[in-house]
Amino acid sequence: MRIFTKKLPHPDLPAEEKAQLLQNSEYQEMMVESTFLYLTLDLPTAPLYKDEKEQLIIPQVPLFSILAKFNGATEKEYKTYKENFLKRFQLTKLPPYLIFCIKRFTKNNFFVEKNPTIVNFPITNVDLREYLSEEVQAAHTNTTYDLIANIVHDGKPSEGSYRIHVLHHGTGKWYELQDLQVTDILPQMITLSEAYIQIWKRREEDEMNQQGA
Repeated sequence: MRIFTKKLPHPDLPAEEKAQLLQNSEYQEMMVESTFLYLTLDLPTAPLYKDEKEQLIIPQVPLFSILAKFNGATEKEYKTYKENFLKRFQLTKLPPYLIFCIKRFTKNNFFVEKNPTIVNFPITNVDLREYLSEEVQAAHTNTTYDLIANIVHDGKPSEGSYRIHVLHHGTGKWYELQDLQVTDILPQMITLSEAYIQIWKRREEDEMNQQGA
């Protein structure tokens, strides 16, 4: 992927001083290319509302909204102890398998918090062509992915448990695994879970032809 980084002046500085600093080379946008093992998808801050029965309403977000981080245009501010940066990301190559890590956990000095936002995602036919830079789109014949595994975290961050949804490729059936227990699961139930890590498989030419047949 390409990573574009731009240093920001300290927010408390006077406007004139900020404008001067922005002219310096240190504050110009820089680009580096990097390999990646997985893509981290950031969840929006989750305000928990209560309905008229005082029950919590858990927010939801579409997968494509959090994938926008990698469209080459979406900017996000990153803060370090001393400095602030604006970053944006753009994919330049799509591998046969993609791993998404949905960032549910944030740590501070005292405890770990978990974001319970539900991510709405399709099980099949997720096209990632728009996240590639224009000049490399032509080199990618296939940019469509299907989900093959979904790891879920249930419960509190410190004492929760994990479940895994796995696609059996031969039959097209989904199974849920937890410890030694294996059960069938309907695909539509997978999308209701607090997905944490997902593995997606790129469709190859013969699979694309079967879909079109």
